[in-house]
Amino acid sequence: MSAARDDRAGLVALAERLRALHVAGRPLILPNAWDVPSARAVEAAGFPVIATSSAAVAEALGFEDGEQAPPDAMFAAAGRIAAAVQAPVTMDAEAGYGLTADEFVERMLGAGVVGCNLEDTDHRAGGVRDAEVQARWLGEVRAAAATAGVPLVINARIDVHIRWVGPSETRTEEAIRRGNLYLDAGADCIYPIWVADEPTITALVEGIRGPVNIYARPEAPSPARLTELGVARVSFGPWIHRLAMREVARVAAAIAAGEDVLTG
Repeated sequence: MSAARDDRAGLVALAERLRALHVAGRPLILPNAWDVPSARAVEAAGFPVIATSSAAVAEALGFEDGEQAPPDAMFAAAGRIAAAVQAPVTMDAEAGYGLTADEFVERMLGAGVVGCNLEDTDHRAGGVRDAEVQARWLGEVRAAAATAGVPLVINARIDVHIRWVGPSETRTEEAIRRGNLYLDAGADCIYPIWVADEPTITALVEGIRGPVNIYARPEAPSPARLTELGVARVSFGPWIHRLAMREVARVAAAIAAGEDVLTG
């Protein structure tokens, strides 16, 4: 584990550094990593925070996304990344793996991780959790972090758009309602994943009383445009991993075709 994570004071400093980078109109850009080499590459490129992608980490471990990978393996992967870099690490922790808030915070801090994504998808019952139930869970995580003495940075993911919850014309209103409810419960940033059109992004930024995270999928505005729209955080999710795997497949196919990929 890096020196910055060897004691509770070091974790507090990393968490405070991460939280301070969430500024509307000056977004924290996160090319999500999945292992130590990818995390080191992101840090070497000058990015101040390392974020994991649950989909990319799970795939690298041989599992599908959606809490299909064993929690121990996911926390271990995040811990290896945290030990290899100096930057704060925020983990895509899916819906919390069914852990209690105390257990969850203990596992996060034990891995040297100071931030997390927590989504409101219910991977056991299916669908999306009731907003009030999710808000209580986020509040419990905030309280557990306070008891542990580390201001864990909670990025509360809202899945009503990606899960097609309710009529399309009411999803943005519901995302705003959930976002403000989650902020009141102790979240630091709100992540209405899958939103890609400018009018909806603008409505979310204006309606949610805190920093907003947007997913940089191909249909979304560029990071430069998201900056102009007042977004505070931009996540690339599994896209960097997919691009890397595409290159692996290309090189493997070239070798199979007899090409000299090492010198040509």
